[in-house]
Amino acid sequence: MNKNLPFGENVSGYDIPVLNEREIRAAAGILFLIMFIGILQAGNGDFTLIKYGVIGFLLDFLIRVFVSPRYAPTLIMGRWIVRNQTPEYVGARQKKFAWQIGIVLALTMLVLMVLVNSFSPITGLICFVCLIFLFFESAFGICLGCKMYPWFFGKENLQYCPGEVCDIKARHKIQKLGRIHAIVFLGFIVFFVVVFFLFHDFLSVQPFDLFGITD
Repeated sequence: MNKNLPFGENVSGYDIPVLNEREIRAAAGILFLIMFIGILQAGNGDFTLIKYGVIGFLLDFLIRVFVSPRYAPTLIMGRWIVRNQTPEYVGARQKKFAWQIGIVLALTMLVLMVLVNSFSPITGLICFVCLIFLFFESAFGICLGCKMYPWFFGKENLQYCPGEVCDIKARHKIQKLGRIHAIVFLGFIVFFVVVFFLFHDFLSVQPFDLFGITD
């Protein structure tokens, strides 16, 4: 990493370098969309977009880790998208570890899918893992790679996690789940199981063009 470009930002009130979780989530959403569309096209036999996506994904993460997050293209886009939102600062060190995992996955995909020009259960599994990581980050603000950080470096090094999950605190009443929530959720699942068995033939019929536009 360039010593003149620190990993993370020094913000008043924080004793370690931090990053803006909001722009990271926005960047994850951008990457998720690109990779998801690429995987859909690959399912139809066209691997062009997913190959470009792998190259862009790897380059973006290499810039994040070895140059500076402030110059990563997707993080620049994310910063612009959420520029009017109040920043949510998170510790930079666990994000760096998570992005290093991303580099390993992207390098594997580059070799297998781009250079060797192959696909296999290995590339499929890696794509699935990447989508899960990106989806959890963008949709829930949960950094799965960050959760692996304590396995290697210990919990004592964790500071400023997304959603303050590193801090020991009691849940607020609005955050708690009870028996009624479990019943409602299970009832929702049972409802769709019943709908599937009773109405699958009806729902699987191809709809017709109401206005005949495609005729």
